[in-house]
Amino acid sequence: MRIKLLMVFLLLNFVRAPMVQSQDLKQNISAHDPVMMQQNNRYYLYCTGKGITVWSSKDRINWKAEPPVFDTAPQWAVDAVPGFKGYIWAPDISFSNGRYYLYYSASTFGKNTSAIGVATNVTLNPTDSGYKWVDHGMVIQSKVGKTNWNAIDPNFITDKNGIPYLVFGSFWDGIKIIQLKASRLEVEGSTQNLETIASRGDKANAIEAPYIFKKGNYYYLFTSIDYCCRGKESTYKMIVGRSKVVTGPYLDDQGKSMVTGGGKLVLSGNEDWYGVGHNAVATFEKKDYLIFHGYSAKQNGAPKLLLRQISWKNGWPVIEKL
Repeated sequence: MRIKLLMVFLLLNFVRAPMVQSQDLKQNISAHDPVMMQQNNRYYLYCTGKGITVWSSKDRINWKAEPPVFDTAPQWAVDAVPGFKGYIWAPDISFSNGRYYLYYSASTFGKNTSAIGVATNVTLNPTDSGYKWVDHGMVIQSKVGKTNWNAIDPNFITDKNGIPYLVFGSFWDGIKIIQLKASRLEVEGSTQNLETIASRGDKANAIEAPYIFKKGNYYYLFTSIDYCCRGKESTYKMIVGRSKVVTGPYLDDQGKSMVTGGGKLVLSGNEDWYGVGHNAVATFEKKDYLIFHGYSAKQNGAPKLLLRQISWKNGWPVIEKL
């Protein structure tokens, strides 16, 4: 679930502050719900924003603003989601067979009138002659009174046999997963009675932003819990569970299922960051990184890009302190 404060924070912080040169990879660019992909010697960052916000960097420290993915709001999303005007949430980037796939969300604040779409490109570099995002429209949709889940916060994953899945969800009945067709552009089968793979097990069910990362014999399901976008009152934090099967069940380090409120704490806020969350995970130069945003106490709760290297201990991700 997102609230109107999200747009306020991002609009107020659209103008970039001076870049931070920092060995611990702290960033000083405005970012919400970030994902990152490397192509050749450049990194590309995709975030929530008008038309999907895009940044590029050679070192993951100094960032350059790039044109948004969409100049105008996709018409299918305008038609499907009343009030949608092109402010797109929570993109997810992946690569297969020479094409990049960018999943994204269109939604209505506080409601599960939402939909997930997908666009593809053969390159991420806006200066390449072949650069062009081709939108393929809606992948899945949720509706008020008709679905008990919310079609936002998509993340793409394949299992060990190469079968594609989309994991998504925010509040309502929690995190869902559904198989996609081989094209990655449509769901396989029915969207009725989708199983929940993570939930807080309470009335509020403040859980969202799923991201599945394969490491060794396990799939690791990261999610964000509690509340984003509230400035000093933000309580966002990240948890994780693991499974040997992509569809779950996902258990924490105590053996508790994420469906019933389980989840090992990955990282939470502190005196410098009111809350941290909505993470992705990526591997660069054989090192794994947690990519997420935090609400900066020093900048009045503005959402900022953060990266932390992941170390693995006893089969679980360990993140250095903020």
